[in-house]
Amino acid sequence: MSRPQTQEQVVDSEGDSSQLRRDEGDSSLLRRDEEGTQSSHRMLGFSDALLSIIATVMILPVTHTEISPEQQFDKSIQKLLATRIAVYLMTFLIVTVAWTAHTRLFQVVGKIDDTLALLNLACMMTITLLPYTFSLMVTFPDVPLGIFLFCMCVIAIGSVQIQHSTYRALSRRHILHVVLRGPALCFVAAVFSLFFFPLSYLLMVAVIFLPHLSKATAWCKDKFMGHRESPAHNVEPFSIDLHAPLSKERVEAFSDGVYAIVATLLILDICEDNVPDPKDVQEKFSGSLVAALGAYGPQFLAYFGSFATVGLLWFAHHSLFLHVRKTTQTMGLLNILSLAFVGGLPLAYQQTSAFARQPRDELERVRVSCAIIFFASIFQFAIWTAALLHQTETLQPAVRFDGQEHAFMFAKLALYPSASLLAFAATCLLSRFSTAIFHLMQIAVPFAFLLLRLLVRFALAGLQVLWDFWTEHPQPGQGEPEAQSQLLPGP
Repeated sequence: MSRPQTQEQVVDSEGDSSQLRRDEGDSSLLRRDEEGTQSSHRMLGFSDALLSIIATVMILPVTHTEISPEQQFDKSIQKLLATRIAVYLMTFLIVTVAWTAHTRLFQVVGKIDDTLALLNLACMMTITLLPYTFSLMVTFPDVPLGIFLFCMCVIAIGSVQIQHSTYRALSRRHILHVVLRGPALCFVAAVFSLFFFPLSYLLMVAVIFLPHLSKATAWCKDKFMGHRESPAHNVEPFSIDLHAPLSKERVEAFSDGVYAIVATLLILDICEDNVPDPKDVQEKFSGSLVAALGAYGPQFLAYFGSFATVGLLWFAHHSLFLHVRKTTQTMGLLNILSLAFVGGLPLAYQQTSAFARQPRDELERVRVSCAIIFFASIFQFAIWTAALLHQTETLQPAVRFDGQEHAFMFAKLALYPSASLLAFAATCLLSRFSTAIFHLMQIAVPFAFLLLRLLVRFALAGLQVLWDFWTEHPQPGQGEPEAQSQLLPGP
């Protein structure tokens, strides 16, 4: 026979059943919330690819700067080209600001549904209009309509990102406070473009550096007024937070997209400009297509050299990030600056392919190409230098000071900056042979990459011999030699 339940047992059973009902209710609410949602990884991959394409094709209006064979590469042409390159760098960096905002935003959003997917497509569609507005800016520099439309596109992108942030309740107020700063500056820039457009360019530059200025201001405030606890879910879409940096995977995905598009853009000019006209083949080359293609030999040489440069710069970037554990704000900024000059490599190809058509301007064109390659590679070297400042957090042990691969990584990242700087200096001394010097650099650097490990071993062996000689025969008046150089790997 079952015993009658006591009052306490009845209360406990009622409490358990009510708790069970609450759990079931929470589970049903959770299921209803998750209905129609999916992971955002594929959409983020699509957005990364599209943003990297848009950032890279910004260089096309600069590469298509028309310089007739009768024109000389004088100061007016140099000023025009320098202005267009500066505007390209500004617009490239603004696109990367939008990419950073997009990344930060979806760190908060997490999963997406149909509404967020459509809002993201609207944002991407607006971003695709940026190259057209940039073309208007460089084609009509004295007409304010181009920069006005560019600012309006940036405002529209920010508005869509605000819709993203308000769709989710998490950190809504903080996200709105941060996201509104960029569109607000662009709105002011659009207003000034109607009557004093030079100030609009300064305001657009402020959009790029605003996150870093806000970080510096926050650091100074904490330094002089004391540290204040940041609110929960502190995410700044328009900045790279040192405590929560952009993931290494997203940085690599965006960088790979830029390198891939740059390598692809090189062949577009070959397909467009170096296909012989059938009439010319018949009239000038007696119907011989081989002879007609032979006339484009310098252009094909410039293409292969430029592609090798892009590929080897990507290889150096890949080798570096293979040993990177995590990125910091400084590393992210330097990577973006490096990618901006990598995006300018199609311009370097345009300059080198014009050697045969305009030989009298080859010295200036070689210097422009060397400068682009130098800045693209020196910022890569700077990424590694910045990583060494926090090597225990950012780098694998093999490439740290006294690591087995430290000297090899140093040589790999220093090769292109050294070669381009040496070529630039050689053209200043031997201007008559500027083209030969540049082509020699393009040929020598790939072979140097192939033999780099062997060359590094010989160099380290030579340094070791000199070190042993120095320690065995100290100079008079000197004490014990210092510790072994950090460039040499440890025993």
